[in-house]
Amino acid sequence: MNDEHQKKLTDYLAAFMEELVGNGVDEVVISPGSRSTPLALLFAHHPGVKTYINVDERSAAFFALGIAKAKKKPVAILCSSGTAGANYYPAVIEARYAKVPLIVLTADRPHELREVGAPQAIDQIDLYGKHVKWSIDMALPESIPSMLQYARSSAVRGVALSNAHPEGPVHYNFPFREPLIPDLQKVEFSSGRPAKRVLQGDRQLSSDFKNELQETLVNSKRGLIVCGPGLSEEAVPSIVRFAKEYALPIVADPLSFVRSGTHSKDNIMDCYDTFLRIDELKESLQPDLIIRFGAMPVSKALMLFLKGLPEIPAWVVSKGEEWQDPTARGTDFIHCGENLFCQSFFDQSGRRNMDWLEKWKRVNKETKGLLVKGHQSWDEGMAVHQLIQHLPEGSTLFSSNSMPIRDLDTYFFTNDRSQRIFANRGANGIDGVVSTALGMSTVSQPMYLLIGDLAFFHDLNGLLTARKYQLDVTIVVMNNNGGGIFSYLPQAGDQTHFEDLFGTPMDLEFAHAAKLYGAHYFHVGNEEEFIPALQEAEQSKGIKIIEVVTNREENVANHRKLWNFVSREMTNNLKGEDLDSSSE
Repeated sequence: MNDEHQKKLTDYLAAFMEELVGNGVDEVVISPGSRSTPLALLFAHHPGVKTYINVDERSAAFFALGIAKAKKKPVAILCSSGTAGANYYPAVIEARYAKVPLIVLTADRPHELREVGAPQAIDQIDLYGKHVKWSIDMALPESIPSMLQYARSSAVRGVALSNAHPEGPVHYNFPFREPLIPDLQKVEFSSGRPAKRVLQGDRQLSSDFKNELQETLVNSKRGLIVCGPGLSEEAVPSIVRFAKEYALPIVADPLSFVRSGTHSKDNIMDCYDTFLRIDELKESLQPDLIIRFGAMPVSKALMLFLKGLPEIPAWVVSKGEEWQDPTARGTDFIHCGENLFCQSFFDQSGRRNMDWLEKWKRVNKETKGLLVKGHQSWDEGMAVHQLIQHLPEGSTLFSSNSMPIRDLDTYFFTNDRSQRIFANRGANGIDGVVSTALGMSTVSQPMYLLIGDLAFFHDLNGLLTARKYQLDVTIVVMNNNGGGIFSYLPQAGDQTHFEDLFGTPMDLEFAHAAKLYGAHYFHVGNEEEFIPALQEAEQSKGIKIIEVVTNREENVANHRKLWNFVSREMTNNLKGEDLDSSSE
């Protein structure tokens, strides 16, 4: 081996890695390959780095995304050249839109072997386009001081950009010439402070803007707070206190971290997705000011409610510069830390409109009672309700998209337990759900995954990582033999091609998958079997798969029957009340 070449390779990558790790990137998910050998060996050799091996790049990237979600810090993913990096794309997109910090490392052929027909070589420059915050085609390894500084600067710059609000993925493309073996005997990684750092803090309001907003806030008679996915968990107590001081109801998405915990739940509305389907109620609950923290909530009923409001002040508070306004009703986009924003208005509330708040609380309470009373048939909704009730203290629940997250929106009622719910709501896809939950399970325990049969099948091979690293997760699979959410959409009315194009029945039994990956398996066909399965799974370690077999058509009918029951009862209960009163 050429000693000079090996020295260049070793010194250059060691300098890069030292700054990467020194700035907080201490976990990497590696998908094995030849061209990525130099980085893979150095990561494995670094005493401060924890490595995971995942042979499937798509699963590997989502697994890393799950770790980054749980730890709120960047995680690296490493793959070889060619289409390996293309398999990262779905997770990179999710990281971009869900604001998850991710360090993407792709190995590449050197420049002389690009576009000349060399094997396992594709154009990897700007491979992820606008879906990464920053992309760089790194220089070939050199060991002169200026190039070592370049390697260090590139590392810390990428970590800083990945961490900066809004957080997201960055991409390093590393060209390597052969031979690909660094000299591990001559590498000494420093355990001290990195040579370069970027220090970041939250933005806060200027005094002029604060005074202007304060005037609007005090003059408002019917303010409403909307809490969506992605808001800072640390800001929840401040938001709750802010709502209390100004007597504002909070509509809280299940992913907002607001519905559960030790903070006060007095002002928190958790049944709005149901009662905002009732036209008579919507008219009486129109606010004159909206303050939103986080992304737009899951609820379509809430989305339509907000979209249908007349032109009123609507503040979108975010600590970064992302544009989050799907209703096109935002009037003020406030780039400020959520904590700092709320604290700016403490102890200055003045007049408070308790009638407005009490109206929301009364409607929410009555709706919750009707939901519990009216849902008597065993179906996915009842299974989700029972799952939430039996989650252990301190547990984390990861939800798939489509129907699971919507059933959670309906049945995850406020409680004082420490329960956190996550989902991949950046791009709202079903890819990588299993792997993301497994990544989170390395940090958050006990971990539960609620998922439909299509999404489970879509990322079934993610279970290989769970078996390899003996991860502990309970997976509840709602098997309604197809895409349940499509049964709620207009195309369900035309049965000519509905099943083939949208229902997509797979006729799969996941007992065979459980056996393949060494999982504990439970088959559940009714209510009497579900709770014992959950209890037994809680006492076991490793992968537990609880397959809940349901009927798609019955599930749709039950949901619609329940919504109609609540709507009818709420309308009858409110007859005689002045629904249009302004609540002075």
